[in-house]
Amino acid sequence: MSSVVIQMAIPSKPTNHLHNSRTKSSKLSSNSITSVGARLRSLRCSVQLSAGQLQTERRSGNYSPSLWDVDYIQSLHSDYKEERHMRRASELIMQVKMMLEEEADPVRQLELIDDLQRLGLGDHFQNEFKEILKSIYLDHKCFKNHGEMDLYSTALAFRLLRQHCFQVAQDVFDCFKNEKGELKASLSDDTRGVLQLYEASFLTMEGEKTLDLGREFAAKILEDKLKEESNEDLYLLLSIRYALDIPIHWRIGRGNASTWIDAYKRRSDMNPIVLELAILDSNIVQAQYQEELKQDLQWWRNTCIVEKLPFARDRLVECYFWTTGIVQPRQHANARITVGKVNALITTIDDVYDVYGTLEELEQFTDVIRRWDMSSIEQLPGYMQLCFLALDNFVNDTAYDVLKEQGFNAIPYLRKSWRDLVEAYLVEARWYHSGHKPNLEEYLNTSWISIGGTVILTHAFFRVTDSLTKEASDALYGYHDLVRWSSVILRLADDLGTSVDEVSRGDVPKSIQCYMNDHNASEAQARDHVKWMIAETWKKINQERVATDSPFCLDFIGCAVDMGRKAQYMYHYGDGHGIQHPIIHQQMTTCLFNPF
Repeated sequence: MSSVVIQMAIPSKPTNHLHNSRTKSSKLSSNSITSVGARLRSLRCSVQLSAGQLQTERRSGNYSPSLWDVDYIQSLHSDYKEERHMRRASELIMQVKMMLEEEADPVRQLELIDDLQRLGLGDHFQNEFKEILKSIYLDHKCFKNHGEMDLYSTALAFRLLRQHCFQVAQDVFDCFKNEKGELKASLSDDTRGVLQLYEASFLTMEGEKTLDLGREFAAKILEDKLKEESNEDLYLLLSIRYALDIPIHWRIGRGNASTWIDAYKRRSDMNPIVLELAILDSNIVQAQYQEELKQDLQWWRNTCIVEKLPFARDRLVECYFWTTGIVQPRQHANARITVGKVNALITTIDDVYDVYGTLEELEQFTDVIRRWDMSSIEQLPGYMQLCFLALDNFVNDTAYDVLKEQGFNAIPYLRKSWRDLVEAYLVEARWYHSGHKPNLEEYLNTSWISIGGTVILTHAFFRVTDSLTKEASDALYGYHDLVRWSSVILRLADDLGTSVDEVSRGDVPKSIQCYMNDHNASEAQARDHVKWMIAETWKKINQERVATDSPFCLDFIGCAVDMGRKAQYMYHYGDGHGIQHPIIHQQMTTCLFNPF
């Protein structure tokens, strides 16, 4: 499976500024759950092949084995599943709701909403958020602070209102421009306001020049703030570094909550009730994740793919970790479990096409999936037979659950997503075997499908949508723009994070190499262009996520948007999926295994 890295207009080397600082010797280190047995499995490349197959020259991805000790994970038992923790969390939630209701200052209300969202608590207070934001939207309360136009409150209100799908025009920032249409230089003295302007600018849609101007203006000022000796408070400086690394709107919520909890602890205005709830809720969610992961691990072990297809990446834990960002609402456990399995199958089939299969075998395999014909699998080599049967069983099981729960036959939709994926894989395999170098447009026309996002979102759709309709299902079947643009971000960001390693293994050129070939450009120029394309695609997603005529429910729209965000998280420092980048590995340990 591939994915997304997004570095914004201010490329900088990876930073650890707000990175997990709570790992202590008493907690589980990422190395302590590395399985020695899993490492030994890498030495055991023993697919049952015929004599003819043994003579076939195969490529190798040289992938390392899984770093996770499955037996250890299966043995985990968290105390935070106990009822006493649930009761305490409910008590704290009620206290925070009272804070939201009793706070009279609209700016403080917005700041509390912002804090709760960053701390991973937003889903407990959606009704309260909606009422507060509706009041601010109707009364225009926060576009003035104490009767004066104020950049900080205006930008904060703009960002939160747009995030919650209120239609706010970019014109609210016109009062901060001079007679030349430029943002006033005096604004640079308001660091908090400039930071909020920068964060707000990422909610832009196509054609909104004021927000583009605001981003460029704010980025320069914030970069300068980090270079100079400043008396700004520590939390503000950390927030600036974090924003310049990846803005809030492009960050996954749950995956970054632990970072914000650590930072919130050190704030002078920290609220102990909010902090206690954030820590307790994080531990409760982690306990839930562990139980979901165990189910995926048991399924993965039962497929025997690790033993029978040792050339493929064993990345089940990483595959499940993806789902914690793509399917964030805690009530959608079944969706996370399902999408974790989807990711594992995508990863395996991707390796069949990219690494192991001969072109003739890939043609046959694609034809079997194209026709979804069980009677014809005898023509396939053994490893492909096992792969297809694992896929068929999974699709049938998923469709059965959907039919049982909602009375809707999802098989045509699920199968189509897999057919389209392997068709795209085959196109790229033919490019590789023929030595064809596509231009960027040709590459993207295929690769936005081959990234696997359409398969992920198709399966997520049937697990998070409470009331399935033909209109929404048909929009999904035709790959609605929301699905397409999310997949484009996934593809482009994945290329930024993984293309060097993939091309070095002999894979087809990725978007970076295509641009370099098309324009005789340097790699740095190509990367800048791909980052620009990502930013432009986000504008399209921002439009789709608030479209009043969308056929999709809010939870599915959230999955589509969060798929791009999660990929940015996974690939921001490099390949956090296939190569298991150590920073991502530690973040996974923090999220899944180390309670506060």
